[in-house]
Amino acid sequence: MGLFDKLKRAFGGGQVEVKPESEEKVATENPAPQAEVESTPAAVEPAPEEKTKAGQAEVNQESVETEPEPEVEVAAPIPVQPAEVEEKVAPKPAKEVAANEETKRYERGLAKSRKGFGAKINALLANFRSVDEDFFEELEETLIEADVGFETAMKISDQLRDEVKFQNAKKKADVSDVIVEKLVDLYEAEGENEDNQLHFATQGPTVFLFVGVNGVGKTTTIGKLAHRYQAAGKKVLMAAADTFRAGAIEQLVEWGKRVDVEVVRKPEKSDPAAVVFEAVRKAKEEDYDLLLVDTAGRLQNKVNLMNELEKIQRVITREIPDAPHEVLLALDATTGQNALTQAKQFGEVTKVSGIVLTKLDGTARGGIVLAIRNELHLPVKLVGLGEQMDDLRDFNPEEFVYGLFKDLIAQR
Repeated sequence: MGLFDKLKRAFGGGQVEVKPESEEKVATENPAPQAEVESTPAAVEPAPEEKTKAGQAEVNQESVETEPEPEVEVAAPIPVQPAEVEEKVAPKPAKEVAANEETKRYERGLAKSRKGFGAKINALLANFRSVDEDFFEELEETLIEADVGFETAMKISDQLRDEVKFQNAKKKADVSDVIVEKLVDLYEAEGENEDNQLHFATQGPTVFLFVGVNGVGKTTTIGKLAHRYQAAGKKVLMAAADTFRAGAIEQLVEWGKRVDVEVVRKPEKSDPAAVVFEAVRKAKEEDYDLLLVDTAGRLQNKVNLMNELEKIQRVITREIPDAPHEVLLALDATTGQNALTQAKQFGEVTKVSGIVLTKLDGTARGGIVLAIRNELHLPVKLVGLGEQMDDLRDFNPEEFVYGLFKDLIAQR
């Protein structure tokens, strides 16, 4: 079953299954009244002779009302209903609860993107009269504005021309379905062999190297990740290798105090590679599980930045041959297409293994995730879905799709 089929089943077909459950409840609630009728046959039998034995019927009724009443009271709280409730609530596995919580996080975190994306699609559909060439041109513009990327918008438009004709889609809901289906199918196809997992060392310290321009939330991401693994019982160390930006060292030190994680640092303007060398040595000698390295986002020019990052990576690899285990590029989701440009530039500078997409909860530009996958072919590994410590989440492609397209599907 494809991702779009799961999406429709979750938000379209899922409601149909509620009816049999409600019917079952009615069926289980009805036995109590039936039991009352069956428990009074002796009093009801003389009913055909209503006129002649009215007095006896009243006496019988009184006796029925007085005697069976305690039985009705006992029957009302029959253990059947409580047992059913317990059966549904008690066995909920921890994994299911965690999955539901994760779904809610994505729904909350993508609320702005979902609203913005849905509004753009709905506005397009509200204005169209027929699925002609003008419609497809408007669709391309709408998708580009939603930050799904130019290439993705062109692909969707081309595929849609054939699909709309093939499915003979004329109603707005049908056309919307086809648009979402094509977006989801393309997204799923591009990510078929994608590795969204964070990779750790089999032995010795794991090293994560963070790159990205200033102001994208790189240092905050490092602090939140340090908190996550510290809380999981790991021994974590941070390295303040962004020695060029004023206040960068202090910012990471402050995060270290906040999450109770040590920070290796040197004075401002020190050699970043020297900071990293000291941090790697400390991580090895003192048996740290994880070293998180902050780096400069911008030097005088791209050549200087490239040389600095290459030098840092050489120092890490010399001390730990299979490190860095991840080179994570932090991108600000609110910048839209600028994030794509940054990703391309850093891709030329260093070998990026994955994307950290920050501030996803604060933007209507969630379509950038589609563009990153379809145009850059880089896996998104972490996403920022809020400001709380635990709102930095491992990226879940299915939850992302559900969170972004939920309202469009649910309106069917």
